[in-house]
Amino acid sequence: MGTSSYQLFKLHFLSIVPLAKDAVHIYVGVLALLVATALLRLPVRSYRALLPGLALSLLMEALDLRDDLSWLGYLRWDASLKDVVNTNVLPLVIVVLARRGFFGA
Repeated sequence: MGTSSYQLFKLHFLSIVPLAKDAVHIYVGVLALLVATALLRLPVRSYRALLPGLALSLLMEALDLRDDLSWLGYLRWDASLKDVVNTNVLPLVIVVLARRGFFGA
């Protein structure tokens, strides 16, 4: 069975970027937070700023789960949950700290 376009994209991306897969998830989450605050003009203090990163991580993991089922015959929920957490935990910490006034006025 062939590799999906999504998996080929990930393999190509990881061959260019000298980072582990877990680190890429962290960067994707922070980038999504920055995009939400800059392009959508959402304040960093807003929990709504977390929604694009959460949506993106769920989409990425849906594609991974689809490929897992196709290649392995079963779903690797533990790996997908870890990836969703890796993508969203640092942005959540940033938003919580901003809400508590950690970053100033």
